[in-house]
Parts: sequence; structure tokens; C-alpha cells
Amino acid sequence: MTKYKLSAIALALMTSVPALAASQADSKGFVEDSSLDLFLRNAYMNRDYRNGDQDKAEWGQAGVLTFTSGFTKGTVGVGVDAFGMYGYRLDSGGGRAGAGGIDFFFADDQNPDGTFNNVERDMAHAGAAVKARFSKTVLSYGDQRPVLPVLSHDDSRLLPETYTGTMITSNEIDGLTVHAGRFHAQHRKSDEGRDSGGLNSIEVLGGSYQFNDNIRAALYASDVEDVLKRQYANLNYIRPLNQGDTLTLDFSGYRTKQDSEWDGRGDRNNLWSLSANYATGPHDFTLAYQRSSGDTGYNYGFYQNAGAVGDGGTTIWVANSFWSDFNAEDERSWQLGYGLDFTQFGVPGLSYNFAYVRGTDITVRNSATNVREAGSASEREIFNQLKYVVQSGAAKDMSVRLRSSVLRASNSYTQDGNEVRIFVDFPMNIF
Repeated sequence: MTKYKLSAIALALMTSVPALAASQADSKGFVEDSSLDLFLRNAYMNRDYRNGDQDKAEWGQAGVLTFTSGFTKGTVGVGVDAFGMYGYRLDSGGGRAGAGGIDFFFADDQNPDGTFNNVERDMAHAGAAVKARFSKTVLSYGDQRPVLPVLSHDDSRLLPETYTGTMITSNEIDGLTVHAGRFHAQHRKSDEGRDSGGLNSIEVLGGSYQFNDNIRAALYASDVEDVLKRQYANLNYIRPLNQGDTLTLDFSGYRTKQDSEWDGRGDRNNLWSLSANYATGPHDFTLAYQRSSGDTGYNYGFYQNAGAVGDGGTTIWVANSFWSDFNAEDERSWQLGYGLDFTQFGVPGLSYNFAYVRGTDITVRNSATNVREAGSASEREIFNQLKYVVQSGAAKDMSVRLRSSVLRASNSYTQDGNEVRIFVDFPMNIF
């Protein structure tokens, strides 16, 4: 990370290439460069849907054990990455489980009143990937957790999604990272089974380039078999100002063409956002504009066996994505955001973030006639998050995150609701 404040999108692009930028010439060996990490998460999520009077909630405890090997010495090094994960349902609020937007534990046998008879009590999943490195290029095959703007696994619930397939990551040119891959199975975050998401296949290609300390750009494309084709572009510029202040400008945009076999029409969508963030001392202020246009909204994520895209639950790298993604057909949205770092007030590790987003001009399709009612709906969201990261001691790096959203919409565009999330994360390095 540079010494300047990065946008969340630029930071995600950087963290999608962890230790892979290392050269095979620097390999210390399979065992010598290996690590074992344990990640514990206690998570509670409640969505009080006001339309239909549905109050949904789930609470669980999870653990993810991850082994990352080094590479054997030589011209071509080989290694193995493996993980095991387990989630246990602590409470589902007396029939309040089963909301697709929460999805901690898989539920079926839905009753007429919206409750479920069969909710998973616990779940376990394990996987591994073999990898080979030549120079600064890594080829990996197996179970992986990709973090790319066109294929981004969801780690925002109790357990993460995983994908099975092949990925090549190359850093042969300084500042340039290239990804190419094909994945043929998706493991659902709330269920067991190697392809519980029902993915056919998804191919990804693209890369990002750091021109200098201030400018970074990215281009990516994906082809989700029999569903859609998508391209993504990003440009991030950081302008250092006096006394350590910074101005960060970020543009992100998607162009999507849905397959006619999937949606019956071959609809298209363009979604883009432009944000400006001014950071001064412990404060930062954000102003963002986002625009969706075309024949449909921006569709992404969830699972193909549920009729969705299946390209990862966080594959929407734009500015106005909170509880609502403000990605409906023809939607225009503005964001006013504020962040506060309490370090300068004597509480290092404590931060607060606020955002108000309003979306207008939403086109709603009549469910009976499929007639487009242009500009007939709007929505607004108030987002708050308070987070504390323990700075030292036995619990160092443990974080407590309290998040709430209030979402209201007109013309029955989406479900009104109040959301609360309480996450306690504790990453530990065993060796």
C-alpha cells in the first residue's frame, strides 16, 4: 500500500495479488516459506423487511484453517494451498432463517408464511489447490478464492464462497499484474458440496498496471457460460496535497451483455461510478455519482442453480454499493460519505464510516406484462459502521464491526428494511 489513502476499489486490486509477486529465484523451499493461519468469525445479521412484515436473522460461529506452502527450489517450484472451514448455527431466531440476502445457512422446505422447516445446523467444507511457479508467474489449479472485479468470491457473510478451476497470475513486468483463468465449479457459502452453486463455467482475463505512486488502471473481462459476457475498467488517481492531505479520484465501469438463452432478450447494461475522496487528518469526505443504463439492471452473484449469475457475491466494484447496490435499470445515484479515524483522538484502531445514498429514475418492469415503467421508482439508504481493531496483546488484530443500514424505496421497487450486522473477526497466525 502506498503512503497515500487508496480507494476501496484500488486496494482490492492490490490485495488480489498477495505474495504471488515474489520470484521463484527467491524461493526458500516448500516448508521454509509455508504458513498456517486460523480465522475465527462470530457473525450476526438481521434484516427487518418492512414490506410483508418479515423479520429475518441468523447467527453463527465459523472457523477457517488455511495452509499456504512455499515453493520447492529450482527453475520451476511447486506447492500446495489447502483449507478447511466449519460453520455452526447458534441461532436462527425461531424461524427467521432463510433470507437469500443473509444466506449464512442453507434452508429449504419453505412454508406459505415464508418460514423454513429445514435449516442447516452446521456445515463443513475442505479444499486444496496445487500450484507451480516459474520466474514471477504462478499457475494454480483447484479450490481457490478469487478477488477480481469480474469474479470476486463473497466473504461478507459467515463463511466464504470458493471456486474450483485454474488461475494464472503473472507479474513479469514491474507494476503489471495479469490474470487468466477458467473455473468450472462454485461452492456455496451456506451449504456443503463442491458445486453446490451449480456453476457451468466462467472464464476471466485481464490485469492492472501501476503507472507510478499516483496512477493505477485496470481492464478485465469475463465470459460466464450461457449467462453473460462482461468487461470492466478502472482508473484510480491519488493527488497528494499540502500537510499530508490527499485527493483520490476513482472511476469504475462495467459493460455487460446477457445471453439471450439466459434472459430471453439478450439485454445489455452499462454501470459506472465516479468518486472523489478528500482525506485530511483523521477525516475523509466522499462524493460519488453512479449510473446504470441499458435494457436491464446490473446482474451479478448468487448461484446458477437458483437462476442467478454465479460470478461471486462481491462482483460489483463500484462506489455506491452498500446494502443496496443502486444498480437497477436506468438508476442514477449520488453518495455523500464521511469517515473518521480515532487514532489522533487517542483510540488507535477505532474508525467510523457514514454514507447517505439516493437513487432515482429507476425503471420498473410490470411483472405481469413486462411493460417498462420508466423513471417510476427511487430508493435511499443511510449506512453507518463502527469498527475497532485490537492493536496489541493476546487478541491483537481481532476486530469488532457494528454495521447498520436503513433502506427505503418507492413504488415497491425493492423491499424496505432495516439491517444490522455484528461481526467479530479474529485472524491468527499459527506458524
